[in-house]
Amino acid sequence: MDPESKQLLEENLKLSKENNLMLLRLIKIQRWAQITRYIYWGILILISMGALYFVKPMMNNLLNIYTGGALGEQNVGDVNKSLSSQDQLNQLLKELNQ
Repeated sequence: MDPESKQLLEENLKLSKENNLMLLRLIKIQRWAQITRYIYWGILILISMGALYFVKPMMNNLLNIYTGGALGEQNVGDVNKSLSSQDQLNQLLKELNQ
């Protein structure tokens, strides 16, 4: 083998090793990028579930206020039906004043 061919083969080998190292580094970087992406999405999902956990009681209170107003009107009608006589109304007022 002539010296020129041998030098070209050695350069080719050197470039191949450098290329292999760069590819291995690229694979490691991609692996870490994927891991951090999973962690990022996991944190986002956990934060949204935590926010739902803290917001749900407030939403239930608002829902109770809304439905309580509608039920309150029905309760007033029920009280009116149950207090048909003046004596029952006077007795209820006395109990509330005590």
